[in-house]
Formats: sequence, C-alpha cells, structure tokens
Amino acid sequence: MHISDYFTPAELKEFNTSSDALAMLQVASSWLIIWASFLVVYWVPNLITVLLALFVIGGRQLGLAVLMHDAGHRSLFASKRLNEIVGQWLCAYPVFAELETYATSHRRHHAQAGSEDDPDLPNYRSYPVERASFKRKIIRDLTGQTGYKAIQGLIQQGSDITVQTGAGRSRNHTVNALLVNLGLWFLLSVFLSGWLYLLWFGAWLTTFTFWSRIRQVAEHGAVSDLYDPDPRKHTRTTLVNRLERVFLSPHYVNYHCEHHFAPTVPCYRLREFHLALVKKGFYREHTSALSHGYAQVIKNAVG
Repeated sequence: MHISDYFTPAELKEFNTSSDALAMLQVASSWLIIWASFLVVYWVPNLITVLLALFVIGGRQLGLAVLMHDAGHRSLFASKRLNEIVGQWLCAYPVFAELETYATSHRRHHAQAGSEDDPDLPNYRSYPVERASFKRKIIRDLTGQTGYKAIQGLIQQGSDITVQTGAGRSRNHTVNALLVNLGLWFLLSVFLSGWLYLLWFGAWLTTFTFWSRIRQVAEHGAVSDLYDPDPRKHTRTTLVNRLERVFLSPHYVNYHCEHHFAPTVPCYRLREFHLALVKKGFYREHTSALSHGYAQVIKNAVG
C-alpha cells in the first residue's frame, strides 16, 4: 500500500499545499474560543460557567497542542519560519511544551508506528482495559494528579539549560513557557481580571490531560492490529459531531488514519483528504479503522 496507489502527484500536491492564511485562522480560532471562555466566566461567574470553561479551555489547549504537532511536521504554515515562531510561541509554550523536542519524538512515532519500536506505545498498548482501570485513569486526570506529574517533569527540565541555539547559546524552554504564561496572566489582568488565569492553569492540570487521554485512546487504543504497518490497522479515524469537534477533535485531529497515511497533509485539509480516500475505496475492507463518535471508541476500548 502506497499513497501513489490512490492519488496522482498532482492530486496529492493539492492536499499537501500549506496556507499561511488558513493556518493563522486555525490558531486564531482556538485563541478566540479561549478568550470567549474567559469572558463568559468574567461576566457570569458561577460554578456552571467555571466548569464549562474548564472543559472548553482544556479542549482548546488540546487544540494548541494539535497545531504544535502540525508545525512540528512543518505542514501548518507554508513558511518554515512561521511554523517555528507561531508553533513555538502561540501553540507550544502556552501549554508548557517545546516544539522541536516534541517534533523529534513524534517523527520517531511516525517512522515506527505499527511496530514494537513505537516510542508512544506506553500511551495505548494496554487497551482494551477494564472499566475500573479506566475509571482510575480518568479520576487521576480530572483531580490533577496526572497534571501534577507533568509539573514535576517541568521542574526537572527547568533545572537543566541544555538546548543549544544556532548562536551557541543555551535556551531554557521551561523558562520561556513560564514567561509566555506570565504574559497571558498579564493580559488577563489588564483586560479582564488576573484571577481568570486560574482557569487556564486549572484546565491544563485537569481537563487538558483528560481530553488528551481520550484522544490517545481514539487514535491508537484497541485497534485491529497495533503491530501492523498498515495505518488502517494500527490507528483509526473517528467521525464526530459538532459538539465532539469543540471539545475532543479540534483542528480535525480526529482524522488520524489519514494523518498517518500522509503526515504532510495540513490539518485543515484532512477532512477533504478523508472524503477523497473514502471515494477511492481506502476503507472498503477496513471499516474497523472508522469509529462513529468517541462513545463508540470508549465502548470498544473499555471492558
């Protein structure tokens, strides 16, 4: 199976073409939803709006991570420099991540997916799991226990300034991420109220890890054959409704089988790429690679 079995070079070029305007629209849309969530809680502060904001913001933090992922593939923007700058400062640092470190690991995942050497296997190898086990995982996520472990990792990273720049100087990415988050707190203090930053950090500790876990399960958990190189067997695409797209599948991240088949297709072209593949019979004998909604994914992955 090769992509040339389904598309001519001209057809593939159309899907692979990145657009700076479309990419910036994706970034702006996530940040607009984030700020809208802040505004709602600022105007109507109560338990319901706070809880809703935590889940929406956590979903959009996942969205920023998705955009960082595309920038790591150098496919989000047509401009290499915009992939580096926007992917780092507006997508990675706000969620305490670092673009190049992530991209290096993620490229290994793509090269070795469908094998025992996949570096991401610990995230989904155990699925399907028993209901009690999955419940414990979700409780750890939503109570901040998973997030606390992430904080411990950041503290460790912050103690080591090891990343070298082209000029031969060291850069501490943890410090940069803290500065970006300090900038977010400052903007909230100036335009709304500084206490709203607690929503951002609280979501990062809880709902962001929760949504990320569901995404990992959807992408590679309880698939037909985790150790087969065919992406229709070691990953899946989840067909979603509008509500699921808001929380769980920002920026078309649900089209994960398509992404593994052609990693250079930008996220904003994945839906059209999926429809073209369906039309060409890509899934005809691999219907298990398609799930209809995340409820079906969880049902299959949790016993």
